[in-house]
Amino acid sequence: MNLSKVLESINYTKEDALADNDKDYVPFVVNRSLSYFIDTIAYANQMNLYPHLNKRLQYDYLRNAVRKKRRFSKWAKKVENDCLEAVCFYYGCSKVKALEIIGLLSQDQKTHIQTEYEKLQKT
Repeated sequence: MNLSKVLESINYTKEDALADNDKDYVPFVVNRSLSYFIDTIAYANQMNLYPHLNKRLQYDYLRNAVRKKRRFSKWAKKVENDCLEAVCFYYGCSKVKALEIIGLLSQDQKTHIQTEYEKLQKT
């Protein structure tokens, strides 16, 4: 059994995919995958409120509460930014603030900050 079988049983087939073991059921991953859809986000949030529940109870709740429907989405991936570290160093801020700052900078300013950062890294 794998994650795709678990998600398929929650979303569409409604068959018991955890018949013998619940080792393959990872609540965080299942809840995250359900949070991509408007009709299942409330169920995922409900399970996030009760992380102490047994894996079997969480699985049964989701399998019985979520309506039968085909759902597919790609996982959100981390956005890589070439000058993120340079902006963090240049302004002395966190990565979250640096991402906000990068949105405000022109390409010339980004290039200047990147070259200054590279000069300091070489010395």
